[in-house]
Amino acid sequence: MKRRISVGFVLVVYFCSSSAFYLPGLAPVSFCVEKGPDDCQTDIQLFVNRLDSVESVLPYEYDVFDFCKDEKEKRPSENLGQVLFGERIESSPYKFHFQNDDKCHAVCTKTYKKDSKLDAAKLDFLKMGMQLNYQHHWIIDNMPVTWCYDVEDNQKYCNPGFPIGCLVASDGRAKDACVINSEFNKKNTFYVFNHVDIKITYHSGKSEGWSGARLVAATLEPKSIKHNDEKKPTCDGGSPMEVPVDFTDDVKITYTYSVTFEENNTIKWASRWDYILVSMPHTNIQWFSIMNSLVIVLFLSGMVAMIMLRTLHKDIARYNQVDQENLIKIPSAKEKSSLPYEDAQEESGWKQVHGDVFRPPRKGMLLSVFLGQGTQIFIMTFITLFLACLGFLSPANRGALMTCAVVLWVLLGTPAGYVSARLYKTFGGEKWKTNVLLTALLCPGIVFADFFLMNLILWVEGSSAAIPFGTLVAILAMWFGISVPLTFVGAYFGFKKPAIEQPVRTNQIPRQIPEQSFFTKPIPGIVMGGILPFGCIFIQLFFILNSIWSHQMYYMFGFLFLVFIILLITCSEATILLCYFHLCAEDYHWWWRSFLTSGFTAVYLFIYAEHYFFSKLQIIGAASTILYFGYTMIMVLIFFLFTGTVGFFACFWFVNKIYSVVKVD
Repeated sequence: MKRRISVGFVLVVYFCSSSAFYLPGLAPVSFCVEKGPDDCQTDIQLFVNRLDSVESVLPYEYDVFDFCKDEKEKRPSENLGQVLFGERIESSPYKFHFQNDDKCHAVCTKTYKKDSKLDAAKLDFLKMGMQLNYQHHWIIDNMPVTWCYDVEDNQKYCNPGFPIGCLVASDGRAKDACVINSEFNKKNTFYVFNHVDIKITYHSGKSEGWSGARLVAATLEPKSIKHNDEKKPTCDGGSPMEVPVDFTDDVKITYTYSVTFEENNTIKWASRWDYILVSMPHTNIQWFSIMNSLVIVLFLSGMVAMIMLRTLHKDIARYNQVDQENLIKIPSAKEKSSLPYEDAQEESGWKQVHGDVFRPPRKGMLLSVFLGQGTQIFIMTFITLFLACLGFLSPANRGALMTCAVVLWVLLGTPAGYVSARLYKTFGGEKWKTNVLLTALLCPGIVFADFFLMNLILWVEGSSAAIPFGTLVAILAMWFGISVPLTFVGAYFGFKKPAIEQPVRTNQIPRQIPEQSFFTKPIPGIVMGGILPFGCIFIQLFFILNSIWSHQMYYMFGFLFLVFIILLITCSEATILLCYFHLCAEDYHWWWRSFLTSGFTAVYLFIYAEHYFFSKLQIIGAASTILYFGYTMIMVLIFFLFTGTVGFFACFWFVNKIYSVVKVD
């Protein structure tokens, strides 16, 4: 049976890790030259998304930069995840007819007069975008239009965005985008990428017996071209489109495009994202590192489990043997003082605190609230990652990951209320109304308050990531209208259940805890407890932070799910091991310590995020810095509740197990 389960788990991880595994349920769109009976489309619509930068956390909508607009088409609807992530998809005036090549097609012309303050403000904002390397994000047939270029070692990197322009500073130093063209050499000058050469690749269905064609790739090459005649632009050669730093003359920018179609029947529609995902940086070179990390963590977990089982087996056998001998002869106090060292040693150890080990903890209300919220987060994370493994939350389904997580969290209020109420009753608490209110409002309230403050900053800065007021009202309605009532339902059933029965009775008078060594004191144990769990996630953490802050696509959900399972095992075993050492030192305060030991992994996560900010990012500006650390604190709080809950329940099971098998008078 165990072999079948392990083989099935390996197969799930294998299929989840496969880059060709595509989102189930997405129907392909067929295109044809003329409208046919199979309802294939003839026109191709290009959509534009918000613009972002690795040097700023503030994304902006496409219209803010005064690009060419499409006034006729309506804005497509967006799901909750897209809105929360700051995606703002709009229609554009870039429209193509299938298999109709078009060369140097003029889209619009933007004129900026030097005497107009409004034009000066628009041009200054465009310059700011070029200086901070803001990137376009275009979409054709739900696929990102990529900019593919050669990097080191003759490898090709396909970026799902392209810059709006670049700057050559007064000292001659150029931004990355300006390095691609030797003509960008004038100091103190901006160069606008006002022309794009678009190539659309399609897979014809004639060879496979179906009509029409399906788009499998869309790439472009940005160029800077100064058009002397806006009505009849020429895109061959010419000087680049320059915008001086000092706005002393009128500036006229004509935006153009060229489009070509290419047939390629070797690329299947189901694997059309492969060329984007495989070429993402730092993916291929990390596979060996990830596997190496997993092997090390599994080896350490096995060693910890082996040591724990052998040591506990000897302890239990020794304690039970001592009890049987005591039934035959109970030595007096004078005889005890004359016992040899080996026999005197039997009077110490984890068994000696059996009368205090289940004494209710201090601040039991707060601990039960944290555990209820942690249970809600754990179930939400597990289901979300499993669905992502199966391909339902792939990058092709925009915003699905965040939407799924939010909806699951709202619907999982019942287990949060149940766990919190059941444990609070076990701790001897009686203020059930306060318990259920704190479970429903405390941690979500902290997250919402942080999120609301960050949203205010985004709103003041005019960023597209600012959540609309209607969406905030919808989130509050889901919280108070669905999650809070479900939490009350779970708490009702939790309080109806009897308290969890403990295997041993608790003494009325607390036992005095002996003097502890440095390593068995609370703080050193808690600090050491988070090292091993963090060691198994920091590689995946690098990819996750890249996807959030460097705007790279994350798709390795198979490895993430495997690391998630390893994290559960590591948190559990590290907490159990340290709990055993503390009990052997006759320190029975394990309730909070078990939660904080594994929960301290969140502190290491924050330290790593801080290191990532200063070493990997080039973010400038006070607003972007505040936003980065504000959103990081939300991640740290969620991770703290999750890992702390895992460690607590592992330790709770362990303590109940060892005290239920040993004989106690």
